[in-house]
Amino acid sequence: MNTALLALEDGTVFEGNAFGAPVDKAGEVVFNTSLTGYQEIFTDPSYAGQIVVLTNPQIGNYGTNLADNEAVHPYFEGLVVREYSPVASNWRSDSDASDFLSKYGIPGVTGIDTRALVRKLRMGGVLRGVISSTTLDPKALIERAKAVPSMAGLDLATKVSTQTAYTWTEAVTGVSQSEILAPAAPATFKVVAYDFGIKHNILRRLAYAGCDLTIVPAGTSAEDVLALKPDGVFLSNGPGDPEPLDYQAAQVRKLIGKTPIFGICLGHQVLGLALGGRTFKLKFGHRGGNHPVLNKRTNKVEITAQNHGFCVDPDSLNHNEIELTHINLNDNTLEGFRHKSHPLFCVQYHPEAAPGPHDSQYLFDDFTRLMGEWKGAK
Repeated sequence: MNTALLALEDGTVFEGNAFGAPVDKAGEVVFNTSLTGYQEIFTDPSYAGQIVVLTNPQIGNYGTNLADNEAVHPYFEGLVVREYSPVASNWRSDSDASDFLSKYGIPGVTGIDTRALVRKLRMGGVLRGVISSTTLDPKALIERAKAVPSMAGLDLATKVSTQTAYTWTEAVTGVSQSEILAPAAPATFKVVAYDFGIKHNILRRLAYAGCDLTIVPAGTSAEDVLALKPDGVFLSNGPGDPEPLDYQAAQVRKLIGKTPIFGICLGHQVLGLALGGRTFKLKFGHRGGNHPVLNKRTNKVEITAQNHGFCVDPDSLNHNEIELTHINLNDNTLEGFRHKSHPLFCVQYHPEAAPGPHDSQYLFDDFTRLMGEWKGAK
């Protein structure tokens, strides 16, 4: 392997070996603590503009396959691991991780002390960085890292969104004969999903719960959405800072009270903005598959999958109208809310998992139940 450098804006440089595509890429350096599911992380559009550090010490040992993609291609800028395994051993694998990254022009660096790197990010906050295997001048790379645009104030959702509307019918299926799933519910509810960077498994879970899905671009007007006569509207996950999405928040505001709404991650944040709230940037974000969240309505703890760097400020919401339903038990940040008089709710975390635990998949059934109640009350 050739030498590769990871240079950070604070002047720190890590040296390792290159794999993946032999190109230089820059972005915000973040870390994910999931033990598995690296391909789903590679292809999650919410990582657009970011270099991802994986804390699991060995990555690549089960290869990659098309079925596990969460989007048509990766959106992240680069990958940092402790040890890349060139040996891929899994019956579902059709390519190794390095070839997968090379195909899409994504560089990787292995042999990095990821424990030291993650400690730095946890203590000081996320940093901008550059991965390079072509330019090995540390000073030049540090200056390039300093020039990377800050994630704060950056609208990436409209860049990763679909440009044209499309339909989706594929529901969740088992990955092997030993995984027994109940049949998918019939497509009873017509749902329009805003694509801010939507993951495929969200669409699969919605379809499995009984949704007939039309996915629309992030900039679609409320009038065009209502013209489709939906039984409900879904607001997806996505990358970047939510606050630049003024137009999207304005459209969502027009939909409140006219149709049931369910939001996940960036969709949760956009809904918060639409209701007059504010968002703020976290020090190092929540990214991983083991985050405990308290469901205040049931008093149960859910272990959740998370991937976000911004949060809704609960104090900015009108508590006469909004019920705070979910709280992160690590740092007490807001993880979910519902409206007391309008049919809408949202969560900051990822109930569709992929990767991650399945504790929160009931939320998709809650959405169909809400739509059923709304239709019955008409």
